Amino acid sequence: MTKIGYARVSSKEQNLDRQLQALESVSKVFSDKVSGATTERPQLQAMLDYIREGDIVVVAELDRLGRNNKDLTDIMNAIQQKGSTLEVLNLPSMSGIEDDNLRRLINNLVIELYKYQAESERKRIKERQAQGIVLAKEKGKFKGGKPKFTENDPRLQLAFKLYIEGETEKDVERQIGINRRTFQRYRQKYNIHRK
Repeated sequence: MTKIGYARVSSKEQNLDRQLQALESVSKVFSDKVSGATTERPQLQAMLDYIREGDIVVVAELDRLGRNNKDLTDIMNAIQQKGSTLEVLNLPSMSGIEDDNLRRLINNLVIELYKYQAESERKRIKERQAQGIVLAKEKGKFKGGKPKFTENDPRLQLAFKLYIEGETEKDVERQIGINRRTFQRYRQKYNIHRK
């Protein structure tokens, strides 16, 4: 039985120290500096690949694993499928309960409540953000994100040319370095289609 830690902060500027201090009793720690709203977390995936039957995955807080109910459920299922268990340090300890089944049941109920709370908080943050944008627009202070490319940008024009000549979006991304989704948006914006 090995204790494996996972820590996460939402951006590169944020510090992992507080979580790492809480996880100092574990054998190995995996950590990401990326939003919990995304599933593109390489160290989370590495941790899920690493754990074995009987291991305990330890996190300081449940929202470090994920910010919405579906992701949390998927991650917790992946941990269980490996035969491992989850320990959340800021949840009440269940160690005083002798019956394994009762302890597991209560632990699962508490985790479900925290998952709901984490998702609700994420929704509230998005709502406040949207309200702030509306207010800023009303005051003429919100400009939105600046476009990456103008229509006559040489890189964008070359990307359009390659695409029209038959290159795939993946090829364009590899050759020009414009992200596929970004390229799709600009193709739609400027109505670029193959003949």
